[in-house]
Amino acid sequence: MSAIEVEVGAATHPGLRRRVNEDSHLAEYPLFLVADGMGGHDAGAAASSAVVAEFRTLVGLESVGIEGMRDALARARAAVLRISHEGRAAGTTLTGVGVTEVGGHGYWLAINVGDSRTYRYAEGELEQISVDHSVVQELIDAGELTGDAASRDSRRNEITRAIGAGSGGEADFWLVAAEPGDRMLICSDGLSGEVPEERISGILRDVSDPGEAATRLVHEAMLHGGRDNITAVVVDAVRVSGQDDDAYDTSPAGGVSHADEDTRPRAAAGGDA
Repeated sequence: MSAIEVEVGAATHPGLRRRVNEDSHLAEYPLFLVADGMGGHDAGAAASSAVVAEFRTLVGLESVGIEGMRDALARARAAVLRISHEGRAAGTTLTGVGVTEVGGHGYWLAINVGDSRTYRYAEGELEQISVDHSVVQELIDAGELTGDAASRDSRRNEITRAIGAGSGGEADFWLVAAEPGDRMLICSDGLSGEVPEERISGILRDVSDPGEAATRLVHEAMLHGGRDNITAVVVDAVRVSGQDDDAYDTSPAGGVSHADEDTRPRAAAGGDA
């Protein structure tokens, strides 16, 4: 038996204002990821696609560990750097989960760089697992900005970490004990920046099939304006190894709005990346 037996669905759309979809995603066991490219024209699409390609080498494994994820991230950074050396200012976010096992227990190993998001919907509650690497999140953490004000702030699209785009691309990792019935949502900010969390939660509650839920979320973002590329990956935990035993909740692993314009690194807006 796999550490977590899953059902998964995914949907993506360029949105209503963009001709090119710079988002890429991976929805193949044991990895479920979304990358939101930046750089304009085809540079962002090339960056996000290159990152997903490096992580795709882990597809087919029974589970992934943090070292495997870090190795894939290092290769992804190098791939994006090669694109940048071709004269294109390329970069991308990355967020999502891998299936891992610790002491016979199934866990989600979450990864995040940038402001795409990973959520867990469980027992009627939507919890954001990832923490945005963004200017407005830093201001919220410092008590200088409220969540409501952040959705209207002119800096809402400025990110402080990315893979490429002049950033070191350091990732945060979390280990999350999985339980049957968990529903993970991995999405670009074209969804989270358009659709209120209450509405996201309602769709995840009401639409049982993960593929239909992902499609419904993307359509909802378009109904709310569709001003950016939109991607959603929905992963359901059907069975979890060791789930009857004691397991601990979300913890750091190994030290480890509305968008009128594209995600951009802070350096592109006059700050430091």
